[in-house]
Amino acid sequence: MHVLVVNAGSSSLKLRLLDPADEVVAALDLGQWSGPDETEEIERFAAGLDRVDAVGHRIVHGGAELTGPTVVAGDVRDRIAALTELAPLHQPRGVAGIDAVAEVLPDVPAVACFDTAFHRELPAAATTYALPREWVRRWGLRRFGFHGLSHAHAARRAGELLDRADARVVSCHLGAGASLAAVRAGRSVDTMMGFTPLEGLVMATRSGSVDPGLLLWLLRHAGLGVEQLGDALEPESGLAGLTGGSGDLREVYRGVEAGERDAVAAFDVYVHRLRREIAGMAAAMDGLDALVFTGGIGEHQPPVRAAAAAGLGFLGVALDEDANGAATGDGGDVEVTAPGAAVRTFVVLAREDSEIARQVRAALRGDGAA
Repeated sequence: MHVLVVNAGSSSLKLRLLDPADEVVAALDLGQWSGPDETEEIERFAAGLDRVDAVGHRIVHGGAELTGPTVVAGDVRDRIAALTELAPLHQPRGVAGIDAVAEVLPDVPAVACFDTAFHRELPAAATTYALPREWVRRWGLRRFGFHGLSHAHAARRAGELLDRADARVVSCHLGAGASLAAVRAGRSVDTMMGFTPLEGLVMATRSGSVDPGLLLWLLRHAGLGVEQLGDALEPESGLAGLTGGSGDLREVYRGVEAGERDAVAAFDVYVHRLRREIAGMAAAMDGLDALVFTGGIGEHQPPVRAAAAAGLGFLGVALDEDANGAATGDGGDVEVTAPGAAVRTFVVLAREDSEIARQVRAALRGDGAA
């Protein structure tokens, strides 16, 4: 089955056609894509394809009901759109991708694949917020987790490289958005993001976890409004907020090398949170067999991997300096473990596209085996 994978970003659109072996046989990248009304380039791309048997869409939030790959039919598209308030930066773009490709390929079955679905079996201890139970029941408040398509692929690859089905893996998806997942025997048992993709690690422009009392103080005493607070936490915080720059970690690290005080402080905050939470994910599994770095930063930034691992020796993590320095995302999946280290460390290329194609085939076979 040839699957066209659709990944609509905050401003971009990426299309990948995968053959039955999950090799990318055609690709289209639109760096600036306005939305479902802009279909001309998609039409030209589709016209040049020999065959498209199915379409798979990456959708960030599935909520409590959309917990597996779902054929886009009936009211599914509207149910996805109804979750926009939980992922306002991502959900509308996913819906736009569904609409645009459906206009170009109306007779090809489409499947929505959700970043939240991998975390659907998290234990209650990991999903529950300590809030009034009436609130939890009324509004369905819980931790959902995100980046599940990436974590699923990274953890599966780690198991293959270890040749172990029962491995305890911490998957570090580090990009503009970032999260960790504790994966034991292929199942997510804990993760960093929560009800929305704002919780957790420091990110490019997102704050990550912040004391709720601090936010209440800003609302009550600093004169900030709810909208102003929301706008600041999503696109104006994180590394961008700490440095006054774009939030791109490459830019931050250039500042670190130049000795810029704000850049050094931002990098230290980023690594401190990352290191601390990796250890927390290991604790959720009673130990660690493999540490995996993936995503744009995880694959391409040896200094981040080195700084994170430097404080994790007590867990058995140690990196080979030369192997880590040479792993820049261009050589496939590689191991960067130091000789004798108890925990093996890998750099795994992010392949949400292959995970989506896998789930699409399972959904259309009707076996649910994603």
